[in-house]
Amino acid sequence: MTHGPAGDPSSTVDYEESEHSGRVVLIASVAALGGLLFGYDSAVINGAVASVEQHFAISKFTLGVAVAAALIGAALGAVVAGRLADKIGRLAVMKIAALLFLISAFGTGLATGIWMFGLFRVVGGIGVGVASVIAPAYIAETSPPRIRGRLGSLQQLAIVTGIFISLAVDALLARLAGGAREELWLGLEAWRWMFIVMAVPALVYGVLAFTIPESPRYLVATFRIPEARKVLTKLLGEKNLELTITRIQESLKAEKPPSWADLRKPTGGIYGIVWVGVFLSIFQQFVGINVIFYYSNVLWEAVGFGESQAFTITVITSITNILTTLIAIALIDKIGRKPLLLIGSAGMAVTLGTMAVIFGTAPVVDGQPNLGDVSGPIALIAANLFVVAFGMSWGPVVWVLLGEMFPNRIRGAALGLAAAAQWIANCLITASFPALGDFSLGVAYGFYAVCAVLSFVFVSKWVEETKGKHLEDMHAEAHVTPAGH
Repeated sequence: MTHGPAGDPSSTVDYEESEHSGRVVLIASVAALGGLLFGYDSAVINGAVASVEQHFAISKFTLGVAVAAALIGAALGAVVAGRLADKIGRLAVMKIAALLFLISAFGTGLATGIWMFGLFRVVGGIGVGVASVIAPAYIAETSPPRIRGRLGSLQQLAIVTGIFISLAVDALLARLAGGAREELWLGLEAWRWMFIVMAVPALVYGVLAFTIPESPRYLVATFRIPEARKVLTKLLGEKNLELTITRIQESLKAEKPPSWADLRKPTGGIYGIVWVGVFLSIFQQFVGINVIFYYSNVLWEAVGFGESQAFTITVITSITNILTTLIAIALIDKIGRKPLLLIGSAGMAVTLGTMAVIFGTAPVVDGQPNLGDVSGPIALIAANLFVVAFGMSWGPVVWVLLGEMFPNRIRGAALGLAAAAQWIANCLITASFPALGDFSLGVAYGFYAVCAVLSFVFVSKWVEETKGKHLEDMHAEAHVTPAGH
């Protein structure tokens, strides 16, 4: 692998990557476990949503708020996580996230009222927000440039695996109990166990966080150079070690420690690169991907499938998401980040447009669209092809970009701001879908299709390729202009 002056990835500094890649992959995999909990906590509500509505006898609006409560917490966690990671370290923040997931698992599973349920959903959401910031930052900071995209994509692979596990657990527990609302073990209904089971991966994540090294860039930033030297030797080997440390130090130079003020130019505007990160986050959610994973059971039941069939369809969709993420991992360091985003935007626009037309033109029976023998399968195929388009592009690539695109000095705060924007956007989409879907599923999916088209325009104009660049080179591009200018 090579690097040179800022913005020039072509000059020569070689790392002994092949000798240390196994250790790097293992470390990145442990960090990405936060993504697994992130995915589990986000999607576990799918199998429980109808039961929660009935058990607590709540309105559609209250249901939307209860589902979105975790996302409110995630936005809070994301805002705090970056700055906290700069103060106490990446590993300490991972351990805090694991504890929050553990508390949420029991709090939501044993909730006696909707407000208690919502409160612990917020606690879990804070854990999600923290994990969503710390994992991509840590992986980017411990990965060689040649394979950073693939390792960064492990975060999304862990997220979609967590989604799959939560949906599979939901389906299994509902089947064992004879329905999500039926009693299972210890006098608790199956839907409650769907949340309690999250305690297992939370404990595993917390324990494994004690087995990996601190980020070398955090160690350099806090003047712990001997420790940073040891970690970098484990990750990259001894070749050009001092030059690497010097370049990290140069990129961190400042008159004062990093702060939120670093996100503002002297003229008062936010760094252009931070705006790019914010809008990448917003578009990732405004295409409606999480509607598929939070509400798909309710959606498929509404258009004529039984509860068991709806669970099966949702699990198949989550498996599709995992397989397509593997495609992204294979391609991201070969063809780059930007081409994958553009391909994904085009695919999402077509599939979402198809779903909008089908749901918008279907006859309404008892307040729900009645899909026929032809339109029903087409809608299912379109939904899964939408997941394919998202899973091979916007799912993993956005997390990779957020982890690597910001300069070292502002990475924590900038990534926190971008991730917070993502969770706020996710919250808006999640909370609005029950009411919007009741009004018209065609309108809902039409809106997501328009956002997919806009995402294509945004990427083509504003997103720069980061493939093969070193993190220390990113400060040269902090003030962006439209791509290609």
